Amino acid sequence: MTLTNLKLRRTTLQLTTGALIALGLILLSPVLGDFSRDLITQPIDETKLITIGRSVRVEANATNDRGPVPDDFPLPHMLLQLKRSPTMESEFVQYIDQLTDKKSPNFRKWLTAKEIGEKYGPSEQDLNTITHWLESHGFSIYGVHPNRLVIDISGTAATLREAFRTQVDYLYVDGKSHFANMTNLKIPEALAPVVVGLVQIHDFAPQTYLKPKAPNYFISLTLMPLVAADFETIYNVSPLFQQGIRGEGQTITLVEDSDSFSNDIATYRSEFLSKFTGTVTTTHPAGSNACTDPGANGADGEADLDGEIASAMAPNASIVLAVCADTTTFGGLLALENLTASDSPPSIVSQSFGVCEAFSVEPSNVAFRSAFQTAAAEGTSIFVSAGDSGSSDCAGDFGDGDLYTLTGIGITGWGESVYNVSVGGTDFEDFYNAEKPANGGLPVTTYWSTTNGPTDGSAKSYVPEIPWNDSCAGFLIYNLKGFMTPGGRSGCCNSSIATTGNAFLSTAAGGGGPSACATGGTNIDQTRDLEVADKCVGYAKPSWQSGVFGNPADGVRDVPDVSMFAGNGFWGHYMVACFSDANGGGKSCAGAPSTWAGFGGTSVASPMLAAVQALVNEYHGISRIGNPTPTYYAIAKAEFGTTGNSACYSINLPANGGLRSNCAFHDITQGDNNVDCRENGTTNRVNCYLPDAGSSVQGAVSTQPLTTGTVLKGGSGYTSAPTCTLGAPSNLNEYLPPPGQSPNPIWAGGTQATCTAAVLNGTVNRITITSGGQGYTGGTTCTLTGGGGSGATCVASATVATPAPTYQPAYGATPGWDFATGLGSVNAYNLAIDSAW
Repeated sequence: MTLTNLKLRRTTLQLTTGALIALGLILLSPVLGDFSRDLITQPIDETKLITIGRSVRVEANATNDRGPVPDDFPLPHMLLQLKRSPTMESEFVQYIDQLTDKKSPNFRKWLTAKEIGEKYGPSEQDLNTITHWLESHGFSIYGVHPNRLVIDISGTAATLREAFRTQVDYLYVDGKSHFANMTNLKIPEALAPVVVGLVQIHDFAPQTYLKPKAPNYFISLTLMPLVAADFETIYNVSPLFQQGIRGEGQTITLVEDSDSFSNDIATYRSEFLSKFTGTVTTTHPAGSNACTDPGANGADGEADLDGEIASAMAPNASIVLAVCADTTTFGGLLALENLTASDSPPSIVSQSFGVCEAFSVEPSNVAFRSAFQTAAAEGTSIFVSAGDSGSSDCAGDFGDGDLYTLTGIGITGWGESVYNVSVGGTDFEDFYNAEKPANGGLPVTTYWSTTNGPTDGSAKSYVPEIPWNDSCAGFLIYNLKGFMTPGGRSGCCNSSIATTGNAFLSTAAGGGGPSACATGGTNIDQTRDLEVADKCVGYAKPSWQSGVFGNPADGVRDVPDVSMFAGNGFWGHYMVACFSDANGGGKSCAGAPSTWAGFGGTSVASPMLAAVQALVNEYHGISRIGNPTPTYYAIAKAEFGTTGNSACYSINLPANGGLRSNCAFHDITQGDNNVDCRENGTTNRVNCYLPDAGSSVQGAVSTQPLTTGTVLKGGSGYTSAPTCTLGAPSNLNEYLPPPGQSPNPIWAGGTQATCTAAVLNGTVNRITITSGGQGYTGGTTCTLTGGGGSGATCVASATVATPAPTYQPAYGATPGWDFATGLGSVNAYNLAIDSAW
């Protein structure tokens, strides 16, 4: 046994009785014979360093800098993210794909985290080398996750500076003090094959994807808030309840950053679910150290909301709030890591937090993907909110994000992996239809009773849905108000209707779009546009998403997958919630539910769909089903066919009879998730259509042509120019208005861009965009083939200084899959009885 093996075993013995057990992370016993997996093959040379790109928060800049923290500034429980070799990663991915394939001999043969580590993780020799290097710089090692991809360490600002060559400074941002590392991390070159980087070295909180009830109701003077009975009727849960399928024996784990407030969840259940037997408990996985109890804090509204909506849809299930206090790492991730490290990982998890893909540091994006991948191999179903800022999720990370976005198109970076269900948001179309005879003209009373039932429900049936969108840039809003366009001086967003009291200025909308900056990228000034192009790369499109009608051949992971209700009252509907923390804007739950607090956002949608999945599992008599997304898409592919299925269009489901359809998915084909934008400077204008110049003039988020090709690697051996091929645009599908409305179409669909390559001295030295096409976001894939050489790579993008020259709304709801709502919402009963499970 080598000395480094002995070193790791010594650390294991020291920590077994203390912090290690409390943390819930298991240091590994020696695994002999895995030396062929060693990736660290060179001695560590501290003079030969590589830089970990995009490992700095954008707030860490000179404007916000207030000087360095003291050398002894504690940095507890940082997570060092590791990676597998490409070969082992490929093998692991193939195994996970087999877990949901009924034809595979490995169907539902789940692995434990320890088995994952032993079979697919980095070698013990590499772990020994890394931990020895960390200890040599003064870090304390608290544990190695049994999947061998996470090492929990603690240190100080001085040890971080010495080992990773970055300084931690105090920052002052939006009136609050923070800390963060100021430069990209650096590590010895020898460690690069295994080390991704430190997941987080700052104290900025992520977005909570919930929206309080809108203060004004501009579409309808009538309010119809939703209680548990309404959701059960609308999404056809009631027939399952009648068969005794109510979540019995199922557990839904909600990853939180705060305890729930007081007895709020119990009060909600007492009011609406008193006849059911489910439980709601709070746990702090591993108990102490990296998972201490944060108590009730500013995120307690999220915890209340998640626990209540999960209870509403699966009232006999065991609801578990998994809560860890933040360290230098988001407490929700600590909880998730500890849960997946246990011998009994959860069967269903919902997470309602996120940070936009381009805004999040790259190691953080990788950490969530890796945690969700481990969960999928263990049989855990992961549901994650898709975001609350429409097609520009990065808007939510800036102070201006409530009224308009200055950033380009972007999606959440924590819920876009191929191992989680990305859950978008819908609202109801009843009030719009009542005003538009050509779209049905049915009165609102078609869907709602004028009196409440015994548990306050009033929904009669399924209600036609649209993408959740409160913005003046949404077609249904500006059309209803009599405008032909959203942006520009004559558009709805610049009218007195919108700007008086900022009535229609909003980025509140269900998230959706293509993955564009999951990995890679440089560290340019991102404070205005964020980085959606340059060297950024999106996650590759999973095989199960390809070939589904409506999903574009853009080569990348697209979100959301499924959408559920997320309205916050703008169109007259929101979720009633018991949230009584007055310090957080809550209201007393002592009176009638109509006086309680109300919420919307994809934080409603994600735990709701997670609870529906619990009913599906119970119906089939199984405790865990793994990643349900491939099965969702298989069901949708059969339902949509090759041209769409108008019988399953949400708007076509017959009044009072929609629940009796054969559709598992309600295909939402009207509306969009487009939001308003403003000019963000002469050098940062990408993805905003501004027909009239001016920094105070509202535009609309838009896709656009490509303008720039960039060679990443020149390769070698080229005797002629290789063929240059660009990926298809994401915004591909025609976007039609409701019947009788104009313009028709609103958007005719994207067109393919083209490129050529040039060679100099055997290497590719230039990429030229010969046709920019239409419908692109920040960038797209670029491939080079032929020419006699190899190794050249490239990307193509829109120039951040170039605004969208024409209006290409991002994104419209269309037949089949679309960025606005994914596959649509679900009919719970039809989803449960489908034979695909």
